[in-house]
Amino acid sequence: MKMDCELQHVMQRRQIFKSGVAVWAMLFSLMMFALPMTSHATEEPDYKVVQKLEDIEVREYAAYTVAEVVISGTAAEAGNLAFPILAGYIFGKNKGERKFAMTAPVTQAAEPVKLEMTAPVTQTAASGGFLVQFVLPKGVTQASAPEPLDKRVTLRDIAPSRLAVIRYSGFWSDANYNQHLAKLQAALRAADLVWVGEPVYSRYNAPFTPWFLRRNEIWLHLADEP
Repeated sequence: MKMDCELQHVMQRRQIFKSGVAVWAMLFSLMMFALPMTSHATEEPDYKVVQKLEDIEVREYAAYTVAEVVISGTAAEAGNLAFPILAGYIFGKNKGERKFAMTAPVTQAAEPVKLEMTAPVTQTAASGGFLVQFVLPKGVTQASAPEPLDKRVTLRDIAPSRLAVIRYSGFWSDANYNQHLAKLQAALRAADLVWVGEPVYSRYNAPFTPWFLRRNEIWLHLADEP
């Protein structure tokens, strides 16, 4: 009887995972085809590499703005639960005015504002769950971004920061994540670099991207230099 219960639990977890991947794939596909894109490359925050420690980069990021939501639950569930909430905001579940360029005739209309897809989608442990963020396009700030209709979504300006980053491919698994987080932390200790706060898990690709082509990153915020 115990074996049957354990088997049922495993099957339920597999079904949740498959359903979550299906949701990510569907929404990411819709966003890639439905939203206007200025180029084939997905926009991401500006940064410059200021130091290299083998395959680890120390980056200085310029300021950028995010839409974020806190999700209670496990790390594996957080992304799947947060994605439709944040995608709703990007797709136009927001308040805002769209001003058109000078044309003939001149028109002005109030309508939901649709924003371009950017990368990465980040996830961080937070009080009561996980903080999941979408990076908003360049030029959009907390003050200028349209107000979310979903009260769970908040907007925040991220100040310029210095991050230690490890990049890797492969599956979105705990084993892959933990292996590379340990490698990143070991390299920082060896270089006498101190980090603060929780690791940030950053994903740049849709779930249907082959595992060997995926760009995954773990970010650690570095303490201010004395």
